[in-house]
Amino acid sequence: MSGFSSTSTAEEVTQGIHGTGLTAIVTGTTHGIGTETARVLALRGVHVIMAVRNTIAAKTVQETILEEIPTAKVDFMELDLSSMASVRKFASEFQSSGLPLNILINNAGILATPFTLSKDNIELQFATNYLGHFLLTNLLLDIMKKSASASKQEGRIINVTSGGHRYTYSEGIIFDKINDESSYENWRAYGQSKLANILHANELAMRLKEDGVNITANSLHPGAIITNIYKPEISGSVPTELMNKFGKMVMKNIQQLLQISS
Repeated sequence: MSGFSSTSTAEEVTQGIHGTGLTAIVTGTTHGIGTETARVLALRGVHVIMAVRNTIAAKTVQETILEEIPTAKVDFMELDLSSMASVRKFASEFQSSGLPLNILINNAGILATPFTLSKDNIELQFATNYLGHFLLTNLLLDIMKKSASASKQEGRIINVTSGGHRYTYSEGIIFDKINDESSYENWRAYGQSKLANILHANELAMRLKEDGVNITANSLHPGAIITNIYKPEISGSVPTELMNKFGKMVMKNIQQLLQISS
């Protein structure tokens, strides 16, 4: 037994871990889970690159982390995961930086939004939560392989997913109806995107292992976390099955969330 529980904080779990010399990209770091992930990684000596849509908000987060941890190495780069052009631009700019990449945390996401198409004419939740992260991971994979080989340390790819993947029920991902507004259900669309995150991690983990690459790929459900991703005025009511499940659970705060570095 690890000795940790659902109430353990990321800071507690990573106590004694030293990440000096490692570089991590964390998407969606301007609030909630992403902010705490960036803070704790920086606390452990990791050079954190915050991949964000809102660079003004990222600057505030960066300053807050540096106030607490003056020696922290925290930078931010603009990334809109709903735009494949933005993802490609981000990956190109990171490659040009010459930095290694040891940890990739695909955290950013949107929840149960009304039907909207992305700039690439793809349903917005599927584009943001899954496709953007899939492309980002694929574009950065060679750098991660080289970094793992050079550092002799295992690389980590983590897809933050959700128990909401069950909202697809028995139908799974209905690819030919992803952009079908007439059959769109916001929570089911969210579930499809989260199921895709899981399938991505599973397939990637298998391929990395077969190729003998020293990188792990995992997906995780952080639990019911009190963050601002859920906006009732946008997402509407929570599905009954979710309320039945989480109504019996204690909601965790942001600090009680991940064991990403253990």
